[in-house]
Amino acid sequence: MRKSILLAALSISSIVAFGQDAAVKEMQSQAARGGKTADTSKAKKVWKTGGTFSINFGQGGSRNWAAGAEKYSFSLATYASLYANRQIGKWSWDNTLDLGYAFVNTSTLGTRKNDDKIDLFSKLGRNIAKDINLSIVGSFRSQFTDGTNYDYLGQGLKRRNSGFFAPAYFTLAPGIDIRPTSYFSVFISPISARLIVVTNKPKSYYYQGGVIPAGGYELPLSTLYGVDPTREVRAEMGGFVSINFNKEVVKNVNYKSRLDLYSNYLTSYRFTATGPDQLAVTETKSQAKNVDVFWTNTISMKVNKWLQVTYNFDLIYDDDVKQFGPNKNSAGTQMRSLLGVGVAAKF
Repeated sequence: MRKSILLAALSISSIVAFGQDAAVKEMQSQAARGGKTADTSKAKKVWKTGGTFSINFGQGGSRNWAAGAEKYSFSLATYASLYANRQIGKWSWDNTLDLGYAFVNTSTLGTRKNDDKIDLFSKLGRNIAKDINLSIVGSFRSQFTDGTNYDYLGQGLKRRNSGFFAPAYFTLAPGIDIRPTSYFSVFISPISARLIVVTNKPKSYYYQGGVIPAGGYELPLSTLYGVDPTREVRAEMGGFVSINFNKEVVKNVNYKSRLDLYSNYLTSYRFTATGPDQLAVTETKSQAKNVDVFWTNTISMKVNKWLQVTYNFDLIYDDDVKQFGPNKNSAGTQMRSLLGVGVAAKF
């Protein structure tokens, strides 16, 4: 597991180093053709950086409300969308980091989070034809804090079902990037590598040793994401497509969207609890139709310099995430949306 993570880190570091080295060489080459000494200090000025940060609030209350309502509710959502891009000659390097965290507190249910994401996307490319780049993409997805199943086993029990690096997704993909406009691109990789990592308390049983008093055994948390808890990492290789759109569609209204599609070529695994902290593992052949989907959307509507309305919608389908259906052992489409009004700053 450590070797796999180290390999992924070294790969992404290599991308960064290669991009910087190539960019500087390009500047030196251009300066040499002009008969002047290359000034590599200009490389520091080619970065285009910026982003937005918003805080959205919500509050409600009631007293003797016959129709039924929470006596008190409060919600808070924070979002940050950052970018750092550079373009030197035929080389381009685009980076985005999207962070989000939101929770709601009610008098009945207490405090529960309703959004939590870390999403880093980096793309290094070199132009080889009009609107076409030869590129390599590196991405990372995870979350900040633990998630909870509030009705575990249908008995109102609270069991941890996710957390920071539980899971985490690393993707490294070489391919072709088609960019017909500055705000739209389609990246296609026929062969890419992906790691699904569950290193933060991969078992997380509710009962000691996973033995359910009423009978039966619990599955470790990591198996909910298709990862063996003893290995903590599952490697995949498959086709990868990423479609990106980011544009002010009408005045003061910006729409940002990214759709990632991944089809695993390798064997997947299914797990069955057979005893206290014991698993039976079954191999499942890959099926091209089982495409993993990650689709994130943000619509930002600027009211004035500081006030902004934000709508977020995320959709995920992963055939290896077996937490849904009547028996809570089937894959399902995950959807999440959040509408907020609050203070925003652009920089």
